[in-house]
Amino acid sequence: MDFETFRENLGRDVKETLEARTGTDFEVEHRTAEKMNGNYEAIVVKPADSEVGVSLNASTLYRDYESGVPYETIAKGATDLADRSLRNQPEFDVDSFKDYDKMKGTLAMEVVSKERNAELLDTVPHKDIEDMSVVYRFVLGETPAGSGTILVTNQMLENYGITADQLHQDAMKTAPEVRPLVIEGMCEVLAKQMGVQDLEMLGLNIPPEQEQIFVASVEGNVHGAGVLAYENFMEKASERVGGESFFILPSSIHEILIVPDNGIMDLRHLESMVREVNATTVDPSEQLTDNVYHYDAKEKVFELGEKYVERQAAKEARGHEASEKKSLLGDLKAAKDEASKTPHKDADIGEKSKDGKSLG
Repeated sequence: MDFETFRENLGRDVKETLEARTGTDFEVEHRTAEKMNGNYEAIVVKPADSEVGVSLNASTLYRDYESGVPYETIAKGATDLADRSLRNQPEFDVDSFKDYDKMKGTLAMEVVSKERNAELLDTVPHKDIEDMSVVYRFVLGETPAGSGTILVTNQMLENYGITADQLHQDAMKTAPEVRPLVIEGMCEVLAKQMGVQDLEMLGLNIPPEQEQIFVASVEGNVHGAGVLAYENFMEKASERVGGESFFILPSSIHEILIVPDNGIMDLRHLESMVREVNATTVDPSEQLTDNVYHYDAKEKVFELGEKYVERQAAKEARGHEASEKKSLLGDLKAAKDEASKTPHKDADIGEKSKDGKSLG
């Protein structure tokens, strides 16, 4: 079965099964859905009398089919997911959606790769941070399929009659409340993942000042890399690592890793780690970038790791040049001082003949 046939059959079967279960008429729409790091072919299912539906990822489901999962199993799973999602949708007032003053309190920020989302970024308000971009979402609530959100588009801004700058300023205020910042030591995170409360049982009871990796995200760990754009995030992260400068590793769109810049790990080693993890562990749809970033706590500068290294090298070169200049000036001054201490004989200004007798 090719993809087009698969998608048509699946949409029809999900619709008919839902109608039989609920006694309600449903509508099905096939379209290309945009998401971060790529698009997918979607089957949108919604009650005939509703403006809100659920989107099924037909591209992923077809890959399951190609890998050997029976079509009947896929169709039942898709129907069950659509049913649960529609039954448990967060309360959503469509009229409120048209009112920005009501919606701005749900604004959250997410950080994505600028390169991987170039086409999508042309259609949405965004703010660039190095080779990443901040985008904005209205967070509606949780559903069985995950967090219900709506990506803010340029068209929405036009409808609301607001600017991208106003949107950003509002998001800076509300995002930390909608998705609160969480910074934990890696040992704490590992213990939670293993369901262990006592770090000592795992041999992970490392004193906070000796922790070498920290995880920064949001409560719920959904699109937590957005904390990069939070006001005062860099200062708070620096406090967490003892006031030091630090490197930032883009673990995924959901979280970032903070590594103190204390000489234990260098930039090249960290870059190699990020590339390897992205290539072997992180799903492409959840990858951020392959780069490492740096925050200079003294000068309060966030930048690509490479830029930091170049800036430090230039600073050292200027310092070396200034030191050499200072040393040269010191030598000249010392020579001048020494010359001033040397006694001089009175000069004989009379003109002399060849035999040495004065002609004056």
